[in-house]
Amino acid sequence: MSHSQMFSKKVFVICLIAAVLLFTTSPLWSQDDGGAKKETVTLGKIFKDGGTIGWVIVGLSVVGLALIISDFVEMRKEKLAPPDLIEEIEALFEAGEYQEAIELCEAEPSYFTNVVAAGLPKMSASFEAMEKALEESGDEEAIKLHSKLSWLSLIANVSPMLGLLGTVMGMIAAFNVIASTKGQADPAQLSGGISAALITTMFGLIVAIPITASFVFLRNRVVKNSLEISAVVGDLFERFRPAK
Repeated sequence: MSHSQMFSKKVFVICLIAAVLLFTTSPLWSQDDGGAKKETVTLGKIFKDGGTIGWVIVGLSVVGLALIISDFVEMRKEKLAPPDLIEEIEALFEAGEYQEAIELCEAEPSYFTNVVAAGLPKMSASFEAMEKALEESGDEEAIKLHSKLSWLSLIANVSPMLGLLGTVMGMIAAFNVIASTKGQADPAQLSGGISAALITTMFGLIVAIPITASFVFLRNRVVKNSLEISAVVGDLFERFRPAK
């Protein structure tokens, strides 16, 4: 298991524990029934009222939070193109030690070193072949990052749909109560279905909104970092361009 995978797993476990503690112990408000009884409503009770769909959305929120934290760490420019590695590669290029540069890239895999390692073996070919290899490798590395981000996009789209599903199921339950009582149901009998309908809708939106914002931010970061790393690699290999 790689370091990044271990980090993601630890983040997921921490988020899961924190979510369970928060949802089951945090008081939201108190209900006073005629001044005789005061009931504290916790997040745990609300999630229980949300039913199975609500808990599925909770699970998605924990996964989404873990992915966001992991992606924020893994998609920093310093992680994709470590400054010390850039300096080492530049020094090896200046000294003409290209085989050592290839070995360093293979020993320290990252976005930057993977692209450099794709271009160096093409030194014996034309500069156009080297440029094409760099471009293809850069596109491949960018696609890997975007593929990882796609999980956030999936959660952001599925969460409100699950909330809508819970809403429909809750309203169906409420109408079934009305039908079974021949229209004589009191509000207490309808409250369960209506509560589940509203809670799942709320859950879906609460999860989707921040995850969508995080996805857009991280996607823009990936695009920005990809362009900057491509510029660094381009400057590094410019020395191989034939003089006109």
